[in-house]
Amino acid sequence: MEHTDLLQKIPEPLLRWYDAGARTLPWRENPAPYRVWVSEIMLQQTRVEAVKPYYERFLTALPTVKALAEAPEDLLLKLWEGLGYYNRVRNLQKGAREVMEKFGGEIPASFEDLRSLPGIGDYTAGAIASIAFGIRRPAVDGNVLRVVSRLLCSHEDISDTKVKREIEAAITEILPERVGDFNQSLMELGAMVCLPGGAPKCLCCPLRELCLGYAAGEAIHLPIKSPKKPVRVEKRTLFLLFCGEKAALQKRPERGLLAGMWEPPAAPGTLLEGEARQYLENLGIHAAIITSLPPSRHIFSHVRWEMTAWRVETENETGPFVWIPRQDLREKYALPSAFKAYLPYLQKE
Repeated sequence: MEHTDLLQKIPEPLLRWYDAGARTLPWRENPAPYRVWVSEIMLQQTRVEAVKPYYERFLTALPTVKALAEAPEDLLLKLWEGLGYYNRVRNLQKGAREVMEKFGGEIPASFEDLRSLPGIGDYTAGAIASIAFGIRRPAVDGNVLRVVSRLLCSHEDISDTKVKREIEAAITEILPERVGDFNQSLMELGAMVCLPGGAPKCLCCPLRELCLGYAAGEAIHLPIKSPKKPVRVEKRTLFLLFCGEKAALQKRPERGLLAGMWEPPAAPGTLLEGEARQYLENLGIHAAIITSLPPSRHIFSHVRWEMTAWRVETENETGPFVWIPRQDLREKYALPSAFKAYLPYLQKE
């Protein structure tokens, strides 16, 4: 990678900027290993402001690695409800169990040992190692890749693993003694100033005088990244089934999208009223009253659900479902945010 000598000049102004105005975040105030680990997992694919209330609630309920390792799945998923990407919290618990079994309940102060835990990749291991333990490791996420690409006016594809490795190596060479603060300052710059979507706030940037992308007028066009694969569309029909004060739920398969999560009964395709009634009859459910609900959609990273929904009153708790008091739906059962448009119909205040 060219211009690595330029990178040698960034730690001092960047840390000065960070010291003067870094955001006050709960995991920064007390960067204990467990707290940093939970925050980094929550922050994957989720904005800081969205994470804050979940973080406090999660740590209040599960304040230690041991508590996390022993938590029942329904509680775990309820605490995560609304954050999405539920494999994150499942892997977090698997990691906590490994910490209990392999490391005597102490989160290991080793990049390699951290990297060995479920759900922890190079970035997360680097973040925990540097922030919680002061270990000299980079933490290169999308923010950092964007910042470095603009600083160096690099037109290399940051989705290329080779390019990412080169940037990690270049950052490793310049890590100062305050490695945790430096890694956070780079991420902070990407989150607050060197923004994605072609909108960097260059005039506010502490590295503007060093930035080759800014000097060339190219920063707005960087970084270069291969386009994502097109999203696949799946049409689904949901049934909000009620029998008195109970509602029906089913569990999704243990593998695949939203694995093992609860959901309203659903059928593939878009079913009209007659087709919906017949589908339910085939499951042994007679729809005494059936009412259409507004359609909804939810976009995952690789698939988009286009959902039609029917509210159905029935007189018997039949079918291959679990019938749950509606009060419990609100308090005890985690439903993925894919169904948030229908939660007001399901949950009882």
